[in-house]
Amino acid sequence: MLNKVGNLGGIFANKELHPLADARELKRIISELPKDNAFKALDEIAGWLESLLAADALPIDRLFEAVRQLDESAQISLRRLARDYLHSVRLSRTEEKRLWSINYGFWTLLANGYERCLDSMADKAKADQMKSALPAICTRLIAALAATLKWEQFHYGPSSGEVWRRLGRALLAAESAGVAAKAVPGGGAAGLSSAVQEYQKAMIFVAASMDSLLPLEIEIAEHLIAHYLGGFIFTDVALHDSVYWVDLTQAQPPLRLARMPELAQPTQRFLKPGPAHADIEALRDLLERGGDVPPDINLGAQYSPKMLIPVLRHLAAYLAPIPPQRKHDRHRVKHRMSVLNGLVNAFVAFSGEFGGRPAGLQMESWVVDNVSRGGFGALVSQIPADWLKVGALLALQPEGGENWLLGVVRRYQRTSESEARVGIEALARQAVAIEVKAKTASSYAAVPGIPSLLIEEGCELGEVRLVLPAASFDLRENLEYGHQGKRYLLTPVALQEHNAEYELARYRRNSVG
Repeated sequence: MLNKVGNLGGIFANKELHPLADARELKRIISELPKDNAFKALDEIAGWLESLLAADALPIDRLFEAVRQLDESAQISLRRLARDYLHSVRLSRTEEKRLWSINYGFWTLLANGYERCLDSMADKAKADQMKSALPAICTRLIAALAATLKWEQFHYGPSSGEVWRRLGRALLAAESAGVAAKAVPGGGAAGLSSAVQEYQKAMIFVAASMDSLLPLEIEIAEHLIAHYLGGFIFTDVALHDSVYWVDLTQAQPPLRLARMPELAQPTQRFLKPGPAHADIEALRDLLERGGDVPPDINLGAQYSPKMLIPVLRHLAAYLAPIPPQRKHDRHRVKHRMSVLNGLVNAFVAFSGEFGGRPAGLQMESWVVDNVSRGGFGALVSQIPADWLKVGALLALQPEGGENWLLGVVRRYQRTSESEARVGIEALARQAVAIEVKAKTASSYAAVPGIPSLLIEEGCELGEVRLVLPAASFDLRENLEYGHQGKRYLLTPVALQEHNAEYELARYRRNSVG
C-alpha cells in the first residue's frame, strides 16, 4: 500500500526517542515535507502515522498532537491527488489503483491514529487529561472513517459493516461526554464541524445509494449533502415518517425503515429528509430552467449544470420521503451472456454484417442471475481491465441465441477484488446500426457518417432515440440517414444522458424519400 518512512525498527520502546514526541522536532519534520510532490508528501506522512501506531508508550497528548498536525499538513496533497483521480479523463488501471490506494490508505491510517487516541481515554486519568481534546478526536475520527467509506464507494465496495460500529462508538463517546454537537476545527471540510454533523453526513451518504453514480458524481453528491445537512431531521426515536435508521452499537450500515425495529433502543438513530428534500428539488428545477448554481453552495470545484442535474435527480429520488421502489419483479435465472463493451463494438454487433457473433472482438462472458422487465443483474467473475463502470454501454447476446440486446450498467458493486455484481438496464431489445450526417453536410458524399444506434422501442409517438459518440449531439442541428432504401430526417428534441463515451438523445423522425 504505502511505503513506510525508513526502517524505524524498535527505537520507540522508549517514548522519549520517538521524533514526534518532541514539539520542535515535530514542527521541523512537518516543515520539511515535500511541497511540490503530493505522492511523496503523503507517503512520508503515512510512514509517520504508521510509526505513531507502533509507539505504544507515546503519551496520549503527544500522540494526538502529532496525528492532528500530520492530518492538517496532508490536506493540500490529498485534495491534489483526489482531483487527479476524479478529473483525469482516462487513467490507466495501474495509475487509478495507485491514486486510489494512496488516498484510501492514508484515510485508513489517519482513522486508526485518532481511534488510538480515543482508546487511550478508557483510562480515567488520561481521559481527564485530554477532556478538552475529546470533541476534536471524535469529530476527526468520524470524518476519517467517513472518508474511507467514500473511497470504498469510488471502487464500488465491498465495505465492511464493522466501520459503522467504529463510527457509532466515536459518536457515543462524544455524546456521553456532552460534546457531540461541539463545533471544532477540522473534520470533513474546512471550517468548523462536530461529531454529530460528521456522523449525520456519513449516514445520509450511505442512505443515498451511491452505487449508481460515477466517482465524480459521488464527490459532488457528498458536497451537496454537506450543504443541505441542516435540512435533514435526525431523531433518537422512530417517527411515522422516518425513512432510514441505524443502531450506533451494531456493525451494520443505515437501513431503510421498511418497518419499525422490534425493540426500541437508546442507541438507535432515525433520519427523514425534512426540508432538505424540497431544497434539493428546488436547485434541480433552477438548473433545469437554465439558472446558475447559487454562490453560497461550495462544491469544491466549478461544475456545469449539465453535470449537477443528474446528481440532484439521484439525491432527490433516494433522499425523498418515499424512496424509489422496484418497478418490476425480479425472477431468478442462471444464464450466460456474451458481452461487448462500447458503442463501436455494439455498432458492429447490431450491423449484422459479420454474422451473429463477430469474430475478432473482445467478448466477456457474464452470468445473469435475475431478470425483470427493466433489465437484469449479472455476476462478473473476472472484472475487465478498466471499462466496467456505471454508465458503460453494452451489447449483450444470450448464450445460444443470435439476437443482441442493448444495455447500460446502472449499478456496480464489487463483492471481492476479482468479482462484481452489476445491474443492467435494457435500453432496447432491438437496435439498428446506422450512419447519420448533419443535414447541411448530407449532400456531400465524401463527408463521413457518424456511426450510431437507432432505438425505436419505448419512445414517444413519432420519436426515436439515438446513441451517438460523445459530443455529437447538437440541439440546433438536424440529422439525416438512409435505411432499407428510404431516407429519414431526425430533428433533435433533447439530450437524455451523456458521458465520456457516448450520448443518448431523443429525435423526431420524418421520412424524406
